[in-house]
Amino acid sequence: MKINSAEFEISNSRADQCPKSNIPEYAFIGRSNVGKSSLINMLTQRKGLAMTSSTPGKTMLINHFRINDEWYLVDLPGYGYAKRSKKDQEKLQNIISFYVLEREQLTNLFVLIDSRLKPQKIDLEFIEWLGENGVPFSIIFTKADKNKKGELRKNVETFLDTLREQWEELPPHFITSSESRLGREELLNYIDNINKSIEDTSTK
Repeated sequence: MKINSAEFEISNSRADQCPKSNIPEYAFIGRSNVGKSSLINMLTQRKGLAMTSSTPGKTMLINHFRINDEWYLVDLPGYGYAKRSKKDQEKLQNIISFYVLEREQLTNLFVLIDSRLKPQKIDLEFIEWLGENGVPFSIIFTKADKNKKGELRKNVETFLDTLREQWEELPPHFITSSESRLGREELLNYIDNINKSIEDTSTK
């Protein structure tokens, strides 16, 4: 897939205030500081499209970007930032839950995992929650270039092995680097194939 246009459309904190459109939405979510904004900018090749922040956990909004006038890339707030107040943590949880469970246009949720780390409890619990609620999702391992030689594959397999303890079938997964653009083509082709299958279904 070639991205010809990527435009910011709207920010809000409620799923029912998202764009009134029926085009597919692909949402990206992960723990704070997982490299989500950098990944979005790399995928769209629009530096600064998604704002990167030196302050983890700052964003508490749902951001919609319209891609090629055909689908939305949705930037969801990061979760798991311990320094949030209890009130803000509850608000964030409501924002995420409302969008993920109620937004009919959500076609696939990409869960970002830091490839440098051992499996984190909060990520595993979030993935388990998605499974319990039947939410279609895929996993993106970020920051591949930040691993020491030989550690990347080991870390990815450790995470997948942990999932296998409860999952009979693993979700699709991708390995990415915002620096080297590793995984960009695979991710965009994956989205493109889903969009084409939706088009084929709608024309029958």
